[in-house]
Amino acid sequence: MKPFRPGKLIYFFFQGLVILAPIVITIWAVVSLFNLIDGILPNLLHILFPELVKLDVSGYPEKIPGLGFLVVVIIVFLVGYISSSFVVSKLVELFDSVLEKTPGIKIIYSTVKDFLEAFAGNKRKFNKPVLVSIESEEVWRLGFLTQTDVAHFGLKDHVTVYLPHSYAFSGITYFVKRERVKILNDVGSAEAMKFIISGGVTDIGEHETLGVPNNDKI
Repeated sequence: MKPFRPGKLIYFFFQGLVILAPIVITIWAVVSLFNLIDGILPNLLHILFPELVKLDVSGYPEKIPGLGFLVVVIIVFLVGYISSSFVVSKLVELFDSVLEKTPGIKIIYSTVKDFLEAFAGNKRKFNKPVLVSIESEEVWRLGFLTQTDVAHFGLKDHVTVYLPHSYAFSGITYFVKRERVKILNDVGSAEAMKFIISGGVTDIGEHETLGVPNNDKI
């Protein structure tokens, strides 16, 4: 009979943790987001039409599970669809201009807008993965090229790169000389972001390698 080794229990515990933690956290995040969005409609209807939506025994507006989420998703799709029309686009531009000129509100609005447009929409910024050499010519960091012209800062030979932090929702913006930046045409922006956030643990696809940086000029 093999002797009992406490180390095996610790091994099995962490092995189970590695398997279950990502699943549980993902489900929790999805359910929390669903409940948050799903709760928008009943609360809004109760405020606008208190006679239409009653409160339950707990004091919360009564709701049909999933209805609020479905309505919000449909509204988002409709806004995206009609925003392409000339009249609506002009109204959006007018509303956008008002918010960006309103003291206090403009800081929050412009920051959130720029951040979302950096990942999606027609003004995506985090779509050019690059290798950047900052402290040493032999050490490279993975980031994203965000601006190719920063002459207005008095830096004619520099570009702007953003370097996200690993395991954090933050990063640092650098002005770097062009010759110290190498574009990675063979690596997708999503793969590069996952590689950075995971601290280099995530594998890059078979045809997407960080081993041979592209030397295209910026």
